[in-house]
Amino acid sequence: MSEGGTEDGGGREFVRVVRELRALINDGSSYPVGSFLPSQRQLAEDFKVSRDTVQRVLRDLRSEGWIETRQGSGSKVLKRQQIQSPTSTGMVTLHPLFNHAFEKPEVTLDVFTLTSESLDAHIRVQAVRIRAGQITPERITLRMVLPHPSLDIPYWRTADGRHDDQLKARFLGITDGNTASVRGVLNDLKEAGHVPSVTVEIRHGLLVPYSKLYLLNGTEAVHGNYRLYERSITLDNGQEVEGVTDVEGLGAGLTHHVMGEPGAQGTVFVQDMREWFESVWNGRLTSKP
Repeated sequence: MSEGGTEDGGGREFVRVVRELRALINDGSSYPVGSFLPSQRQLAEDFKVSRDTVQRVLRDLRSEGWIETRQGSGSKVLKRQQIQSPTSTGMVTLHPLFNHAFEKPEVTLDVFTLTSESLDAHIRVQAVRIRAGQITPERITLRMVLPHPSLDIPYWRTADGRHDDQLKARFLGITDGNTASVRGVLNDLKEAGHVPSVTVEIRHGLLVPYSKLYLLNGTEAVHGNYRLYERSITLDNGQEVEGVTDVEGLGAGLTHHVMGEPGAQGTVFVQDMREWFESVWNGRLTSKP
């Protein structure tokens, strides 16, 4: 889930490239599992960044398990996000689900997550479709609950705890960057006249997400537990910290549930998640930033 540092210049470019490249991998059409990424030189040209930035991006993706890199062979894609869905006989990704949701005149998104990294990537894809005139939603409403910055987050820690403060600061920086990006992209669509009505409201909750939830147009739910694993993380000062407990966000296994007949399993799940989200949104455990 990490997006690296936010130091001036190269740090911001790193965040941009790792976000965009991860989204391309997750989409599955540009770089399917088993394929190889372009050379470092080509990636640097494509993203208009230095080779050093590309190398750092590849190190981050490798440490998260997205790719493997072998000398002389390049970087091979190992995985992408997959969702078990009743609408397909196999696994799907978030991409077609967001495509379908944004093709409606009125789009509503209720989200409970850690950093909104996945959401940011998919919102950007839909913004491209809207600007190109491929889809024309009349209203977009986003409500998102994120963990309160004061919470003692159990993730991004090491066994000795020496770098925990720096790791938490890094996590908060990632969250702030993603939420600012989501808000900016959606508000830009309104200001440019592409979407007549846009509402973005973000609240902080006094509860740590152990799973993520997307409610799409009130009729579909995408849900999945965060999976813990250990990896190395490079701090803003360039120091590499080993043995950090991280969570898989984009790579977490998700399930897709759709409302159907009354009493059907999908209907019950979506209704239950809608009621749960409303209770959190309107309860005392949440506050505006």
